Amino acid sequence: MIKIKLIISAIMFVLLLTQCNSQTKKTSIMETTNEKQTATKEIIVDVRTVEEWNDDGHADCSVNYPLDQFAGKIEELKQYDKVILVCRSGNRAGIAKSQLVSAGYTKEVENLGPWQNVTCNTK
Repeated sequence: MIKIKLIISAIMFVLLLTQCNSQTKKTSIMETTNEKQTATKEIIVDVRTVEEWNDDGHADCSVNYPLDQFAGKIEELKQYDKVILVCRSGNRAGIAKSQLVSAGYTKEVENLGPWQNVTCNTK
């Protein structure tokens, strides 16, 4: 009878440990998920001229910092985790990217090419 009680106690102990371990794993999975959901502060900058911006269209979620004025906006852009640059073909966006990196911006910069490549998130 004592052996049966010891075996039952041992089984209950193992079940209790297993339950504790599975709850711990669930908690760490949720923490990982929450870490991945951290929002990235990003901006989409169209470096075409004001005339191109107005006459040829633009993505509603972008801002217009014409390339000839771009250097004056770099300090403002440093507050963002990611800067996405667009223009008509990608050439001026590449120049803007070089200016941004040369000015000490160390976070993510993407040349998306033509402004039509922009997809605005509607959250």
